[in-house]
Amino acid sequence: MKRLSIFMSSLLALLTLAPWAQQVPAAPIDELVAAAKREGTIEFYAPSTLTPQGAEELEAAFNKKYELKTSLRFHPSGNMTRDVGKLVGMAATGVAPEWDLMVVTDAHHATLWLKKLLQPFDYRKVGIDTKVIHYDSAAISFANQIVLPAYNKKTLPAKDVPKKWEDLLDPKWKGNKLGMSTATHHLARLAVGAWGEEKATKFVKALAKQELNLGRLAELYTRLLLGEIAVAITLTDSNITRAKKDGAPIVFAEGIEPVIAPAYHAGVLKGAPHPNTGSLFAVFLTSDEAQDILEKYGGQTSAFIPGTNTYKYLQGKQALFMNQDQAKNVDRLAREYGKILGFTRR
Repeated sequence: MKRLSIFMSSLLALLTLAPWAQQVPAAPIDELVAAAKREGTIEFYAPSTLTPQGAEELEAAFNKKYELKTSLRFHPSGNMTRDVGKLVGMAATGVAPEWDLMVVTDAHHATLWLKKLLQPFDYRKVGIDTKVIHYDSAAISFANQIVLPAYNKKTLPAKDVPKKWEDLLDPKWKGNKLGMSTATHHLARLAVGAWGEEKATKFVKALAKQELNLGRLAELYTRLLLGEIAVAITLTDSNITRAKKDGAPIVFAEGIEPVIAPAYHAGVLKGAPHPNTGSLFAVFLTSDEAQDILEKYGGQTSAFIPGTNTYKYLQGKQALFMNQDQAKNVDRLAREYGKILGFTRR
C-alpha cells in the first residue's frame, strides 16, 4: 500500500509538471532544423573544385547530422565574378535568385552585401562564433584560400622564379608571358592592406603594360601546363591542390609576401526559395564533418583554427585578410583594376 501511495504521488507530480514541460521553447537550432525539414531542398552554388562527388558527400553528412532528407542541387561556379554580376542584374529587374546559398569569396559577397542582396540571419543564436560572422550577420566565413603567383616548375628555371610581387614587372615578362585572372579582387587586397591604394594602383598599371594573357583561374592553370604562359600572377591553393592530385608541376612562387588570404563565405540570398535550409547549411559548413569534406576536395581550411593546414602554412608569414570595413573599397578597386588590366567588365 505504501508503494502504491508513493507511485500515485509521483504520477501526480509528473502530470502537474507536464503542461509546463510542453511550454519550454525549442532550441533555436531545432527550430531551424524543423523549418529546413519543411523545405526539403537546397540550391547550392559553390566552387567547381568541390565536384559533384564532394557535393554528394556534403549532402549525406548534412542529412545525417540533422536527421533530414534534404535534396542538395549543386550549382558549380564557372566564373564567380560573372555569376555575381548576373545575380545583381537579375535582382535589378525583379527576378528572384535561382540559388539559396552562395559560396563565394569575401570580396564577391561584399558586392552582394553592398547591393543588399544577402539575407541576414542571427547566426550567434545557433552557436556560431562571432569571429566568423560577417556583413551584418549575412555571411559566415568557413575557410581561407592561399593566393600567390604560380608557375610550372618543369618549364621555368629556378633563377627566374619571382621572389617578390614587384618581380612581375621585370621587362623579361613582357609579351603575353604573364597570366592574369578575372579575380582582380586579389590585387585590390594589396591596396586596402599592406601596400595602400597609391602603390597598388601603380603596380596594376605597370602590370597592364606587360601585355598580359587574360582569363579565368582555371584557364590560366591550363595555360601554365601547356607552357603558353610562364607565370600566373595569382592562382589559388585550389589549383595547387589539383596539381598535387594530378601529379602536375604547377606550384606557388613560395616566399612572396604578403600572402593574400581570401575567405570563402556562405551567404543566403535575399528572396531565396529555401532560406531556412540555406541558413542551416551555412552553419553546417563550419562543422568538423563539413570541414573534412571541403579539405578533401578543395584543399581549404580555416586560417583561424589552430592545427589546420592553412593555419600552419601562414604561421610566421604576413597575410592579408579582408574585413567588412574594407569591403567597399575592395569592390570598387576590383572593378577599376579590371578595367585597367583589360577586362570588359566594368
